[in-house]
Formats: sequence, C-alpha cells, structure tokens
Amino acid sequence: MNVLVLVGSPRSASLNARLAAAAANALPDGVHTASFDLNTLPLYDPDLDALGNLGETVIAFRAAVSAADVLVVASPAYNGGMSAAIKNAIDIASRPRGAAPLLDKPVALLTAMAIPHTGVNVLEQLALVLRIAGARPVGAGVAASIVTDFTEAGVADPVRRQLDALISELLAAAATGTEDRASAA
Repeated sequence: MNVLVLVGSPRSASLNARLAAAAANALPDGVHTASFDLNTLPLYDPDLDALGNLGETVIAFRAAVSAADVLVVASPAYNGGMSAAIKNAIDIASRPRGAAPLLDKPVALLTAMAIPHTGVNVLEQLALVLRIAGARPVGAGVAASIVTDFTEAGVADPVRRQLDALISELLAAAATGTEDRASAA
C-alpha cells in the first residue's frame, strides 16, 4: 500500500504538517508513505497543459499521485477556506479528464484551524472539490484546533482516536476500490 501525504501549508512549523504526520503514524506497519512539496508546483494553466508544457515538476507530481493507492490531504484554513496550494494540486492531479491520476483515489481530509467553524468549512470544501475532480473522500475528515488539540509530542488523544478511525476508513475504502476494480475487469 502506498500513501501520498499532501500538506497545503508552506510554513516550516506547520501544524497541518504535524497533523498529517500523526495521521501517517496511524498507518499500519508495511505501508509506504511519501510526500510531495506542493510549493514546487506551478499555478495550473490549462493552455500549457494542452500543449504538454507544464514541466517536469508537474509530471513528477502526477506520477506520485498515480503511484499512490490513497491520499492524505491536510489544508490550513485560510480565510475560512482551503489553501491555494491544495486547490492548485487538486486542479493539476484532476487532469487529463477521464485519465487523471486523482480519479477514484480514496482521500482522507485533515485541517488544523484557529477558529472552530472554519475546520468544518475547509473539510466540506475539500470534499466537494475532490468529488468533482473524481476522487473519493472518505469519512468526515479530522479538524483539529491549533489551540487545544496539539501537544509537545503530537496530537491530543481525542484527535489521535479520530485519526485512527479515519485511517481505518481510508484503508477500507482502498480495499473496497481494489475489489471493485478487480470484479469489473
């Protein structure tokens, strides 16, 4: 099983990166995790994409998404919405239509936020955009408060339990998707 972790925050001390790391730690032994620095991606340009001219970084990113069985996506809540880096990554991974690397990928959604209701907004936005892009968001996601849900060692126990449950759903969705594709063949 290959898991690609995408974090939509450029901050070196990103709490979203810490939340994503806690989610990765909930994965069972033997699962391979990888990440991709979304700050290296150019802004998606459909005209350049049609010409096959988005560059090596986009080719590498699409290959990483394609190689993943599932994704873990962590986005900060910027002005009540997902980060531009995550939205751009989704746009890039959702092309070409019909053969996009994001197509039918199970995705776990995470956000660390300062204002409680913004977490729900971000998770709903992510789920909507990912479904439209052809991915399969699983569960309700995990929204962690930057004020109360982080500890020196990682995340608080209630968040750890939510992450464990979400990762279980993610792995079950991956297994179901594999079975569905095998029976359709």
